[in-house]
Amino acid sequence: MKLGAFSVSLSVKDIKASHAFYEKLGFTVTGGDVGQNWLILRNGDTTIGLFQGMFEKNILTFNPGWSQQAQPLDEFTDVRELQRGLRERGVELMQEADETGTGPASITMLDPDGNPILIDQHVGG
Repeated sequence: MKLGAFSVSLSVKDIKASHAFYEKLGFTVTGGDVGQNWLILRNGDTTIGLFQGMFEKNILTFNPGWSQQAQPLDEFTDVRELQRGLRERGVELMQEADETGTGPASITMLDPDGNPILIDQHVGG
């Protein structure tokens, strides 16, 4: 089961302070809008998202259809197919994608310790 590009979505208290901190670690902004309280930063193949006031906990994020360099892939497993496979394996989903749809969609679940996992497809399928 290929889940897509991995990143960590961090719930931050002060997006400007967090941005300044991660910039010192060599991360650069590749997306987002600080005015909307979210930024996507990269350092090599590592991607993190900074989100202020959008969710309570940090989230493990996977993006089907994206390479680890945040580029669209020609071939990938659609999030709806991943959803069916996870259900077959007995994984309880907190949010499901409309299986009759196509394109961007997302699903969420919790691991046994309550850590949120988001599979968020931004591209067509």
